[in-house]
Amino acid sequence: MKLDLASVVSALGGVLHGDATLEVTGLAPLETATSQHISFLSNPRYQQQLLESKAACVIVAPQMQAPAMERGACIVTEQPYLYFAKLTQLWKRGRDPRSEGGIHPSAVVDREAVVHPSASIGPLCVVERGARVGADTVLKSRVTVGEGCVVGERCILHSGVVIGADGFGFAPNGDLWEKIEQLGAVQIGNDVEIGANTCIDRGALQDTVIEDGVKLDNLIQIGHNVRVGRNTAMAGCVGVAGSATIGEHCTVGGGAIILGHLTLGSHVNISAATLVSKSILKPGHYTGIFPIDDNAAWERNAASLKQLHSLRDRIKTLEKETKK
Repeated sequence: MKLDLASVVSALGGVLHGDATLEVTGLAPLETATSQHISFLSNPRYQQQLLESKAACVIVAPQMQAPAMERGACIVTEQPYLYFAKLTQLWKRGRDPRSEGGIHPSAVVDREAVVHPSASIGPLCVVERGARVGADTVLKSRVTVGEGCVVGERCILHSGVVIGADGFGFAPNGDLWEKIEQLGAVQIGNDVEIGANTCIDRGALQDTVIEDGVKLDNLIQIGHNVRVGRNTAMAGCVGVAGSATIGEHCTVGGGAIILGHLTLGSHVNISAATLVSKSILKPGHYTGIFPIDDNAAWERNAASLKQLHSLRDRIKTLEKETKK
């Protein structure tokens, strides 16, 4: 595929400095781009890479226009990273024109399921009884949408996603476990993207809800009766236990764990590998990671942590004696 710079700017905006007829054949990072590529710079710290790059054209912010023009053609825009994201979409549309909606011959769709004619159901997918798949939604290969579950419009569910498996619910019965039937479903809004092999469990009584615009990475576990607010994003291997409520516009770093029945307010950002063990209602960035160390030092520090409670009590006693 080839695209000239005039076509890029015509489609996406920005101000072009350089030859509008110059054609590019691909997108690439600054350090590996050739004279056939278009690249971008979103962080001024990488200015040296910009100057050394062989890219045919670089997308930059206004403050980087001068050094960008020194090395060649550039497109100036207020948000280079966002512009680059839209460019990838433009490129994919041109390279891989989307086929009309349809159901792959190997997919299994229950006669009581509802699939919009513009939706695309990939190889070996299963859409169970009473499930609904909305307009322009794409199910990649081996996706399962369980009984009674709803997937909204313009969603992308990548390979291996399971929507509506039973939530983890068991009642003790002596030495045994009695299954609690999961009678709810999963409701997924519009413009949601769910990464490969992510699982979203159906609710026990009420539905598990994923609101509009949510983005979930690969290998995420969403427990039963969880609610995830609109435009929240989670990186890979996050685990959210049952009945947790996550607000709008939150981010959760890879490998983080959110315990059940907790609430995260809107605009809460959780660092990777953090264990969230209490509700967080105030917007902000939260981290709870014990720093890595060699094993012997880590064990000594861990042993010291166990003594913090008694040390606190001793300090309080000393403070009281000092005040006398």
